[in-house]
Amino acid sequence: MSWVTLRFTAPAAATDALSEALTELNALSVSIDDAAAGTEQEQPIFGEPGMPEDALWDSCIVSALFPAEITPNIIAETACNAAGLATVLPFSVETIEETDWVRATQAQFDPICITPRLWIVPTWHEPPTPDAINIQLDPGVAFGTGAGNQTYITTDNGQFKNAVTKYFTAPFVIP
Repeated sequence: MSWVTLRFTAPAAATDALSEALTELNALSVSIDDAAAGTEQEQPIFGEPGMPEDALWDSCIVSALFPAEITPNIIAETACNAAGLATVLPFSVETIEETDWVRATQAQFDPICITPRLWIVPTWHEPPTPDAINIQLDPGVAFGTGAGNQTYITTDNGQFKNAVTKYFTAPFVIP
């Protein structure tokens, strides 16, 4: 299954009504972003002390996700009319193909060599050095990803590496 994202460039005054109209047209999700994000004109407004809670950027990108079967021009015209806009706002259309997000996420994580005899290995990988101590640990489940500085500090400077390499010689699994 694929989806379609419609991205409208809208003035701040139109974003709430447009978002509501897109939601009423069965958008699966609607988001509002700063149209100037990543430029010198970017406006950091959320979470800033002294800023009103309902503040919006001068120019916004209103994005709505729909099933691929929609007709973008009809959705855009209907939403803009329902939002009380005199014209259809400029918009772009992007098709988003089905992705196996579990596999895509897993592909980001490879085994991590702490020492030649100590590896942290996600459960979907084979240990690169089977006769080393291979701690099978899925990234992010309970202990982060294993790629952070804390892993190396704990295993390199702490007692963990010494204890593991002294007392364990076969691969083992932490459930």
